[in-house]
Amino acid sequence: MAYKYSNLNNCIQENEIVRRYWNELLSNIQVSVPVESMNIILNGWCMYQTLASRMWGRTGFYQSGGAYGFRDQLQDSMSAKYSNPEITKNQIIKHSKHQFIEGDVEHWWHEETNRGIRTRFSDDLLWLPYVVADYIEYTNDYSILDVETNYLEGDVLEEGIDERYDLYLPSEIKGSIYEHCIKAIEKSLNFGEHGLPKIGCGDWNDGFSTVGNKGKGESVWLAFFLCSVLDKFIKICEHMEEKQQYINSDKQDNIIKKSEKYKQIIEQLKKSVNMNAWDGRWFKRAFTDDGRALRKFAK
Repeated sequence: MAYKYSNLNNCIQENEIVRRYWNELLSNIQVSVPVESMNIILNGWCMYQTLASRMWGRTGFYQSGGAYGFRDQLQDSMSAKYSNPEITKNQIIKHSKHQFIEGDVEHWWHEETNRGIRTRFSDDLLWLPYVVADYIEYTNDYSILDVETNYLEGDVLEEGIDERYDLYLPSEIKGSIYEHCIKAIEKSLNFGEHGLPKIGCGDWNDGFSTVGNKGKGESVWLAFFLCSVLDKFIKICEHMEEKQQYINSDKQDNIIKKSEKYKQIIEQLKKSVNMNAWDGRWFKRAFTDDGRALRKFAK
């Protein structure tokens, strides 16, 4: 490589290839607003940073160690679907390989070493079905549901243990992206005494790491998010019901039960949130292990 780029003509040629790549990718979407600085940010800079820093370098705020975050890069990839949906699709497939047989996922991992951290974060795994549904809604590419990838295997976290950093390797068990998503959803259907999802060692707010790590605390935010995930994925379940040639009758019955089950859970979650999480002015944020409510206070 050093010898190749000691030739100035090769450097000029590669520079043109790189510039052409970025120009083609970033010019797919162009906006025009009265503020020129906003045009500069939206017409290239934001997507460039998403790809170069977040997706490839993984060197953004709070995440400068080069690891993949299960929720992080899935979220980042959602914006890429407008410029190149293949980026989103490939990220979905990559992350599905970091789901354990039991349905939970690695919170983050390093590709180079196959080492990562298994945790009790309650929202990570739900980003897989959420992003899959978002991708399908935009592209109408249902074929992604048929892609099969291996699950990870590793020791399950013992009671009282919130996380474990270890070497986790692929198992011999495979599942389709659809099956990965269903496994994630089913793992998340773990409700507390207020009828809300248990928060584990944190939801989307990592700072809530000790709100429910004793196994009882619940997340109001996660209830909203789970409703959204279920609502989006019910449509996919219903699509699978109609796809007679893809599934046999036994699996079809199971899928039908899933779609009906998720509709019922949404209705129950709505009731639980309105009855137990609304204080008359604000929605509460969470319930701790000892039953205290965390609220938002306004001046």
